[in-house]
Amino acid sequence: MPWSVQRVIQHEGEESWTVIDPSYDVVAPVDRFLAHLEAVDRSPGTVRSYAFDLRDFFTFLEQAQVRWQDVQLEDLGRFANWLRLAPAERSGQLRRLTGRADHCSATTINRKLSAVGSFYQFHQQHGASFEFLPLSRRRGSGGSWKPLLAHLGGSARPGKELKRRASARIPRTLSPGQVSVVMEACDHQRDRLLFALLAGSGMRIGEALGLRHEDIDAAECIVRVRARRNANNARAKTGDRDIPVQPGLVRMFADYLFDEYGTLDCDYVFVNLWAEPVGRPMTYQAVLDLVARLRARTGFHFTPHQFRHTYATDLLRRNVPSEVVQKLLGHSSVATTIDTYSHLEIRHVRKALASAGWLPDRPEADGDTLAPLKGDGR
Repeated sequence: MPWSVQRVIQHEGEESWTVIDPSYDVVAPVDRFLAHLEAVDRSPGTVRSYAFDLRDFFTFLEQAQVRWQDVQLEDLGRFANWLRLAPAERSGQLRRLTGRADHCSATTINRKLSAVGSFYQFHQQHGASFEFLPLSRRRGSGGSWKPLLAHLGGSARPGKELKRRASARIPRTLSPGQVSVVMEACDHQRDRLLFALLAGSGMRIGEALGLRHEDIDAAECIVRVRARRNANNARAKTGDRDIPVQPGLVRMFADYLFDEYGTLDCDYVFVNLWAEPVGRPMTYQAVLDLVARLRARTGFHFTPHQFRHTYATDLLRRNVPSEVVQKLLGHSSVATTIDTYSHLEIRHVRKALASAGWLPDRPEADGDTLAPLKGDGR
């Protein structure tokens, strides 16, 4: 049996995760670290991601015949290269072919290295002694990690061998027509409200599933995101924030309460109405099942998170300041917003410059040409 990630249901009904070794034993150092993440109220999804990253790390260590306490920087470099290989290549069954795409992207590799760094820092803070700590926190940097080779000194370029440059990924968005098609394909007002909320507020799906009736201020047209524990394990990834929404969304909420929710006694907005257990808040799995049905009906692929990308992109195209978009999305830094949504098409960039008076207005139709510059000799 390979190293694996095991789902655990705690006595309170909350979901957690742990890592199992080939002998079906819980990997104690990993389990202690994951328990720490739960204690500091990290979401089940975050704990799950760390579990899979550390499963990969311990799988590599077993193949490399290295104890986790004895890991050196060169081992982490080998781990980063190992992640690039396909599973069959990792086990030594195939030789790597030149010109093939990496199995893990640079972003994924960097995330896994960061998970390993957090794991080692936790154990160091709790009394473990390592000959050479692989990673260390950089003070005053918002929790970012130093490059893996930063404390070797000298003229070497820190981290070059390990930290791979991640190419910018353009967030996938939906057109207004696609948003309408998804909503029209819904059978119930609850489902239409869910997608209208995602499209009209930029909320994450976990934030929407944790929404309570008290979080919707109908008079002020404000939806409030609150970080708290929820019965369906839905979590707000960041802190509290208030999001102004359009009146039409509030009317949809009222219609949903009158036509479908009725006299049901529950604090949550999105609940099971036709499937057992009726009256319980919807889960992530229920939304995944709903999305799968809607993909089949609409004929195109989409995810709940694409509604968030669509919302943010539309606001930036309308010249809403990036610091405002940052607050609406709940990003910790405006740099995150700018980096994520730096993909505006050139016609939108040109329109913003024209609105600011930096460029003259020009037609945006396909095939138009720029007027010659004055003084160019014509």
